Amino acid sequence: MPQSLIRNYIHITFSTKNRFPFIIGDIEPEIHNYIGGICKKLECNPIIVGGHFDHVHLLCLLSQKIALMNLIQKIKSNSSSWIKTKSQDLFNFYWQDGYGAFSVNPSEIEIVKNYIEKQHEHHKTKTFKEEYLSFLKKYEVEYDEKYIWD
Repeated sequence: MPQSLIRNYIHITFSTKNRFPFIIGDIEPEIHNYIGGICKKLECNPIIVGGHFDHVHLLCLLSQKIALMNLIQKIKSNSSSWIKTKSQDLFNFYWQDGYGAFSVNPSEIEIVKNYIEKQHEHHKTKTFKEEYLSFLKKYEVEYDEKYIWD
């Protein structure tokens, strides 16, 4: 086949180190926009970036030019460096080491987008830990819980 045709929608989620609630107030939309900008620069079309006080969700179209782990490394390192310049209160900001990344069927893009849009409402009753564990169960990911939290 002479041409490579790829269309991989990815739902990525990761938290702040120890789920510390750094992402509050005006910094929340700024960090979401900044992460979206990193994705655009890397040709990974961001569909939506959202989250809550201690984590983010990103739905994007993964470019064929970058490996998923490289995309996440660039998102985390660049956004972490940037956010620390925004306030002295954010000097100790870090992302957790790991992440979750789940493929999304094109027919479910609107469902995932809606889920990400409603993070604040959703987290009135569920913590990020509970949410993340439910994703692992839904996607049948095997894990040892002592290695997924930091």
